[in-house]
Amino acid sequence: MKRHFFSIRTANLLYFAYFLVGVDVFGMQQSSPNDIFSTVVPDTTRQISPLSYQNPSLLVDLGVGLWAWPLPMDWNEDGLMDLVVVCTDRPSNGIHVFLQSGETDPTTLLPIFEPSFRIGAAGRSPQISYHDEGYRVTTSGAYYPDFKNSGFDHPQMLGNPESIHPEEGRIRANQWKFVDFNGNGVLDLIVGTGFWGEYGWDDAWDSEGNWKNGPLRGYTYLLENHGTDAQPDYAAPRRIHTTSGEPIDVYGMPSPNFADFDLDGDLDLLCGEFLDGFTYFENVGNRNNPLYAPGKKLTIAGVPLRMELCMITPTVVDFIGNGILDLVVGDEDGRVALLEGTGAVLNGVPQFLPPRYFKQRADKVKFGALAAPVSVDWDGDGLEDLIVGNTAGYVGFIKNMGGDPPLWATPVYLADQHGVIREQAGSNGSIQGPAEAKWGYTNPSVGDWDGDGLPDIVTNGIWGKVLFYKNIGTRTAPKLASGVPVEVDYNGPTPTPDWTWWKPEGKELVTQWRTTPHLIDWNGDSLMDLVMLDQEGYLAFFERKRKSDGSLGLAPPQRVFWGEGVSAYDGSGRPQNEDSGLLRMNQRQAGGSGRRTFTFFDWDHDGVLDILVNSATNVNVLKGLGKDSSGRWRFKDSGPVHHKLLAAHSTTPTIAQWAGNRYLIIGAEDGYFYYLPVPETLK
Repeated sequence: MKRHFFSIRTANLLYFAYFLVGVDVFGMQQSSPNDIFSTVVPDTTRQISPLSYQNPSLLVDLGVGLWAWPLPMDWNEDGLMDLVVVCTDRPSNGIHVFLQSGETDPTTLLPIFEPSFRIGAAGRSPQISYHDEGYRVTTSGAYYPDFKNSGFDHPQMLGNPESIHPEEGRIRANQWKFVDFNGNGVLDLIVGTGFWGEYGWDDAWDSEGNWKNGPLRGYTYLLENHGTDAQPDYAAPRRIHTTSGEPIDVYGMPSPNFADFDLDGDLDLLCGEFLDGFTYFENVGNRNNPLYAPGKKLTIAGVPLRMELCMITPTVVDFIGNGILDLVVGDEDGRVALLEGTGAVLNGVPQFLPPRYFKQRADKVKFGALAAPVSVDWDGDGLEDLIVGNTAGYVGFIKNMGGDPPLWATPVYLADQHGVIREQAGSNGSIQGPAEAKWGYTNPSVGDWDGDGLPDIVTNGIWGKVLFYKNIGTRTAPKLASGVPVEVDYNGPTPTPDWTWWKPEGKELVTQWRTTPHLIDWNGDSLMDLVMLDQEGYLAFFERKRKSDGSLGLAPPQRVFWGEGVSAYDGSGRPQNEDSGLLRMNQRQAGGSGRRTFTFFDWDHDGVLDILVNSATNVNVLKGLGKDSSGRWRFKDSGPVHHKLLAAHSTTPTIAQWAGNRYLIIGAEDGYFYYLPVPETLK
């Protein structure tokens, strides 16, 4: 074993220290966490820039990064309701303020918003509570009297968030709000908790695809104020129950909203959930003695009212200003929608219109969350566009309108013969359980897979199934056939990851989820090969071959990629050993598997292809060292391309050419794209 200056454990601790406090823990100016494995220093002379539409007259969906927490308020006190949206993830963490422009979008009939400005860092589970004197902004266990001036910098503590839920286990939501619960003129505290203790996390399917663990829980607690608003005295938290004796419990993250929806003078309760729906609990008591009937799902025309995505964060407010309560709802991908209240109550349930997403003047290019881009001339006009996947399972086309950097068109969803492409887990397609039913984690690659001269799309996503979308259009007017499985000419049973509960059909390629299926003519025989992670996380070469009947086949994977110095990683690209060996891009299991996205490019201009791959910083360069005598291609991790921290769950790299200049584009978890000029010489 090759001995390094310090151990992997020490290295990971230094990683943590570097990102936590931003200090130079290595004693070297401008150093990075990966310098312990390489002498290469991340570039600081070139700037990573966010990709802009370059077209402020364009209207696009209003959004922040991963996970939107809307706090509607009249920020600039001009009489118009603005949107303050908190993003709790990186790299777009913060409080983002969108002001109304005073104009209306003719498509949605909703106000148009200006691009946002950021006023500070985010807080945990941000909420807004409306009362007679205005509003109060809270996070878990804290209230912010000076929110407009100082954001979440000066909290007034309300209590200990960890003391609310008595059961041991993960609490993923801790939503604190003020409400006069019993009509005595004093503000009490309400806390919504998302409890994951029964659910666990992953790898709990039986052989029939049934989830063996419990569900998510979403409880609502009351902390009654026995004091005054000026000098509160909050009682111990107690769960609110329905008249059936059962606790109010929705599928995780309840986002409780108390308001008089049926106009009978008392406060009803409306909750969201971790997935996409809403539950209404009618107050069948009175204003001073609330009693809640068992929950009913919000419906429209008899069908459950659902959001497009999950991890929803509803806020009840009269946004339209017509005296009727509306829902302003944040989505997992950072967008915000209005569900306009109608004022009607049908079968004891208030009625809302379907979601309409707010629009803003175009600023930074965005496509959902965990944007996975490929730069390619998709429509044959000589300009490289972006084909992009995301968490929601969509595949998007963002047209390059020319320039350097380009002017970009509004993203559009690609469709096949059956409609818009959306690869989703459904009820049992995610190794991390049924809570991920609406995720897809689509990772596309583009290339002429079938040798007909037209660019096709191949994807891998949440199922670990690799699908081929054949281009049945023309070079300038592409059109996609429905996706079919990519098949491998296995010599025996089809291999799958150990944790895959379902059986593949025929010889379909099944591998680790959320990874790039990279199309490349690796061996130079003019046939498009496939390089991607195999079922055990090793980077593998699937060779495309011409069969005796003239048809194309795909050979079983060959592990021909070698890591020098480090050969095993986790899903964030953190080294897991100090040994040379077969390149195992992710050695973790089940939900921790996969998650590696990459492209090949000669980054250092030495004539040998390197691997640009997602990392804990942004993108690392695995420097190509050429082919050895045993036929293996060797690579050595030389660290991140830049010091800027973009990574959260994952990034995705692609190389673009604009007006003759080359750039590294990085799709980040926030759904935005960041670009960096390719170095002209090795630095």
